Amino acid sequence: MRALLLESIYEWSKKPYQKWFKKQPSWDIPVKTLIEYPKDSLGFHLGSFLLQHDFSPQPKLENHDVFHVLTDTGITVPEEIAMQYYLLGNGKYSTYLFSVIFLGTLLYLDEIKLFKNAYQKGKAAYSFHRLDYKKLLHYPIQTLQTTFLISSL
Repeated sequence: MRALLLESIYEWSKKPYQKWFKKQPSWDIPVKTLIEYPKDSLGFHLGSFLLQHDFSPQPKLENHDVFHVLTDTGITVPEEIAMQYYLLGNGKYSTYLFSVIFLGTLLYLDEIKLFKNAYQKGKAAYSFHRLDYKKLLHYPIQTLQTTFLISSL
């Protein structure tokens, strides 16, 4: 029930968030193009992630999926909340992030250890949340993870 509640809030808020809060342009890169990048690249891994979960790139929200790929974070509701904690630890601040953390923590108090661990991993990594990932799609994912000390969630 709690997962359904948070997923419903996300679906309700996604379009206004994209329209009014996300200023960067959409990448307009189809999954088919992403999986044509070299097999060790961020682009290929992003395309594979999208295919594996039967997702389509969300305009202006592409970085969110990149964060999943870089931190090797799953897509369950607790994992989504943990990823926001990871990004908070990494220095990212946004209304959306704080909303997810606030509601998610209230609804998933039983996952507080996961959230604390994710926050600590985000703090331990060099700041990576503001990178222009569209320009980094051809970079080897391992290089990005090593350079920025990004560990798996």
